[in-house]
Amino acid sequence: MLFDIHAHCFPDAIAEKALQKLSYASGGVVPSGDGTFWGLCRRMKENGVDGFAVLNIATNAHQMQKVNDFAAYQKQMGAYPFGSIFPDAPDAVDELRRIKELGLYGVKLHPDYQRFFVDDDKMILIYKEISRLGLCVIFHAGQDFGFPAPYCCTPDRLKRALKHLDCPVIAAHWGGLCMGEQVLTHLCGLPLYFDVSFGYGAKPRIEAMKIVEKHGTSRLLFGSDFPWHTPKDELRFLSTLELSSSEMEDICVNNASKLLGFEKEDLHLPAPAFE
Repeated sequence: MLFDIHAHCFPDAIAEKALQKLSYASGGVVPSGDGTFWGLCRRMKENGVDGFAVLNIATNAHQMQKVNDFAAYQKQMGAYPFGSIFPDAPDAVDELRRIKELGLYGVKLHPDYQRFFVDDDKMILIYKEISRLGLCVIFHAGQDFGFPAPYCCTPDRLKRALKHLDCPVIAAHWGGLCMGEQVLTHLCGLPLYFDVSFGYGAKPRIEAMKIVEKHGTSRLLFGSDFPWHTPKDELRFLSTLELSSSEMEDICVNNASKLLGFEKEDLHLPAPAFE
């Protein structure tokens, strides 16, 4: 079985424009889908995925509630969405409480898009409320191809932020995109998860094997970063890391099942897309 904890989509009205903008900013990376929710569902089925999380991102205060309303729709349809808050919004803490009320599975924060350093003191109140609510938080970690340095969620900064978080924390992209040595130095062995998205073609195989050895497979979560990478690509990369079948099963579904609280036999893709 396969659960993808790192996928993205957009409302139909803006999906095409959003993909064009993000592709251009990232140097022309070609997306693998049309950016819509139902397009995502179709491509997940084609890639052999049994269930997936959608990571929604609020990039300004004005869109924050609409982003979480869209996430609530995804949940109604059968996906496992994460909501988002814009940290500088005056009602950010209230929106965290609404995310909990909506039954979303956690909070996605992208420090580069949302213009904050992950260890900034202004985030302490946000982190404490996420922890109090018992939500999971996933950070974009490491570089982002659409932004220049300095990057806002480097492994050393994330390590400092962890002292304010008493909840499940996921550092995307193997703990830090294009920052493997820093991940090995600052994050491996700490009580947080890494998702293994965007490894294919971007992470040296030997570096990934070092991270697996030092961090262990019980805190690794399968992810693709669709539509920028596909689940099949990431599975191909994982297949080169000399993992046992039980380690692969933990990464691909068991760890996410424990973290998000779903039963593997209950996994299914939203059906209306395939009628």
